[in-house]
Amino acid sequence: MNPGIRAATLAGLVLVMGACGSAAGPSASPSAAAPRGSGNLILATTTSTQDSGLLDVLLPPFEETTGYVVKTVAVGSGQAIAMGVECNADVLLVHSPAAEAKFMDAGGGVDRRLVMHNDFVIVGPAPDPAGIRGATKAADALAKIAATGATFVSRADKSGTNSKELALWAAANVTPDGAWYLESGQGMGATLQITSEKGGYTLTDRATYLAARDRVRLEILVEGEAGLLNVYHVIPVNPATCPTANASGATALADYLTSTAGQALIGAFGSREYGQPLFVPDAGKSEDSLGS
Repeated sequence: MNPGIRAATLAGLVLVMGACGSAAGPSASPSAAAPRGSGNLILATTTSTQDSGLLDVLLPPFEETTGYVVKTVAVGSGQAIAMGVECNADVLLVHSPAAEAKFMDAGGGVDRRLVMHNDFVIVGPAPDPAGIRGATKAADALAKIAATGATFVSRADKSGTNSKELALWAAANVTPDGAWYLESGQGMGATLQITSEKGGYTLTDRATYLAARDRVRLEILVEGEAGLLNVYHVIPVNPATCPTANASGATALADYLTSTAGQALIGAFGSREYGQPLFVPDAGKSEDSLGS
């Protein structure tokens, strides 16, 4: 791609994504003009990888082995990708396929590697006032929530989860609006807490819900639909577009996350605490094979 066109395209992505993260986004963003030390690495990622506790397991071995010090900024996938566009991150670990594809098409990433997946679920209060328990289609469940006026809490932060939620509303032919539809503007963990306090429903990734389930009064009510697959990719930021990017560190982290050692940690995470792994390692698999 012509450098001028690529720069203009990436600038357009900034306008689209500039306000798309959690309202409680990173407290400080590094300057895109300031070169970063070769030992420091900025990972922009989703709240689910942090709220679930996965990064607490994955990153220490990487840092110990390589000497890199990873600073994690956990926001919605939209804001994480915007950080890559703005050269405020070295590597992305995100789960918003359409936004990722646009970032790659604009020349923002070196490559995009499949890392893992889990799934989205709809959770709500045990009494289930909207009567959605066991629904086989998430869109049908959302239509019932809207029809009954039961409380639904949206992240409303352009995250991967929020993007999936909006796609499900569209599939249900519902424009969510009104007093029953609340927007948290926060990450998944905080949104689950608000949903519990309001006695409402929300869409969440399974990992964050399982990590939080002892602190909230919510149950999984809808799950298992193929369309609820939640896929994560790692994307090193392109140094041709962002000269300040720590390209070697970003590649090292991407290599680690997709390595035998990294994938083994991902596959084992959660089994002891929750009785099931919270993520399925997918490096080297075909995207078409996921969930089958």
